[in-house]
Amino acid sequence: MRRFLLKSKIHRARITGTELHYEGSLSLDAGLMEAADLLPYEKIEVYNINNGVRFSTYVIPAPKYSGEVRLNGAAARLGAVGDIIIIASYGLFDQEELSGFKPTLVYVDEFNRIKEVKREILEELV
Repeated sequence: MRRFLLKSKIHRARITGTELHYEGSLSLDAGLMEAADLLPYEKIEVYNINNGVRFSTYVIPAPKYSGEVRLNGAAARLGAVGDIIIIASYGLFDQEELSGFKPTLVYVDEFNRIKEVKREILEELV
């Protein structure tokens, strides 16, 4: 059996901008992408803590260490500057891959600077 599990997340990032007239996606500080093991054009889920909206899009890099988290295209209608969001990426895993599996959890401050990165084994999966 294959299972979808959380691969990585960025917890409580703040939206820094919106650009309605753009093709789409979420522009994200390249340093945050690296920390969360996100590749350009990787599918992500976005959960807006302020308004409860949840949506899927893909991520594109913004300048490294800029703190940028910008909603582009139609997604620009789903959040406002200052809203707090969770950015999540999921992976499809075989049962054998679950032994020692460690999701990457990136915690940021109010300026989208990395405070902490955790990689913890979930004992139930081992």
